[in-house]
Amino acid sequence: MRLGIVILPQHDWPEAARRWRRAEELGFDHAWTYDHLSWRSLADQRWHATVPLLTAAATVTERIELGFFVASPNYRHPVPFAKDLATLDDISGGRILLGVGSGGTGFDAFVLGQAELTPRERHDRFVEFVDALDVLLRFEEPGSGGISFDGDWFTAHEARMVGTPARRPRMPLLVAGNGPRAIRYAATVGDGWVTTGGQSEDAAGWWTDLASLAARFDDAWAATGRPGAPRRILSLDDADRYSLSSAAAYEDAVGRAAALGFTDVVAHWPRPDGIYAGDERVLDEVAGLLPALRGS
Repeated sequence: MRLGIVILPQHDWPEAARRWRRAEELGFDHAWTYDHLSWRSLADQRWHATVPLLTAAATVTERIELGFFVASPNYRHPVPFAKDLATLDDISGGRILLGVGSGGTGFDAFVLGQAELTPRERHDRFVEFVDALDVLLRFEEPGSGGISFDGDWFTAHEARMVGTPARRPRMPLLVAGNGPRAIRYAATVGDGWVTTGGQSEDAAGWWTDLASLAARFDDAWAATGRPGAPRRILSLDDADRYSLSSAAAYEDAVGRAAALGFTDVVAHWPRPDGIYAGDERVLDEVAGLLPALRGS
């Protein structure tokens, strides 16, 4: 089991730097931030950009993996985004985890004046976005010509990339989704699957729904015939469920996730109020549990 923490992009750099360094010192395996222009109940609060934030985080850490939770095509084109990612991959020494999702239907979906898309259109756009990133992030060698594609949503003409990736064949591509199409796609092209679980508000129902989703992904992976074992990454928290409310709650959640076959879990750094509200001192208690939980 690999254990991760989400640090929301809400703090100016001196405080943010402390948190990213502290995540590594506490012993977490990976640290993530949300890749949104704005987000839900925090839409009117301070919210920094993802790529420069993760670049800065890479310069104040040495070991911990750094992730996008999760990038989407709502306001991105794969070519400039892949260039950003490749540069960040180089700066971090190959520690980037690329979570990708189809994009929500909130602020990010309309801030650039986009038309509302049907669920089918959102999925088709997502597939085209990820397929393009999969090619671009394998980095054409200098002198070998550019990368071109002409799709329904994205076009590129002889795009150039940075160079040989820090990790081969590219950084881990972790596909998020809870619906049947997204889960099948994650199993088909992803190095792993990211899920936030089902829609049940009560904890018992959420874990029951999650077990069904995990079984669906297992079946989808088996159907592809792909070798190896993918990463299965679970976000433990929501507005009605917060794993870091106590060390005991975190230990219980990690154990239940491990029993369902998840290889990675992600919790959220405690906030002073609102969603993910908690006490930062719980992180010190959890740090002592991480070695044992990692072996679960």
